[in-house]
Amino acid sequence: MAEYDEPELRGYEAGDGRPLRSPRLIMMMRVIVVLGIVGLVLPGVITTISVGAATAHEACLAWVAYEEPGATSASAVFEVFGNGGPGWQCYTVGSFGGERNVASLGLIPVSPKLISIPRPGPNA
Repeated sequence: MAEYDEPELRGYEAGDGRPLRSPRLIMMMRVIVVLGIVGLVLPGVITTISVGAATAHEACLAWVAYEEPGATSASAVFEVFGNGGPGWQCYTVGSFGGERNVASLGLIPVSPKLISIPRPGPNA
């Protein structure tokens, strides 16, 4: 022993070089940590997606009722390459039989503030 050793280290013998934990225990701890992180993050992601889908559907119903009162159905679809960029797109199936894009609702859809203004007819 050298005289310059710290008193806390006197008598310390280096280990035999083996890891303190077995590889099996390390793998098990990693799996538990990953499952814990997924368990914390996944409910938030699922809630965000379901609330966004419900809001987009309600906003789409309002847009279709305003733009195409005679429409037979409405659907809100999330599209990466939509008309207004990435986000929710509102489509309607009208009396003419085709599908038409009514509105781009954006990434975070909100209920539209539509006012009842008489729209000009074909004779105007």
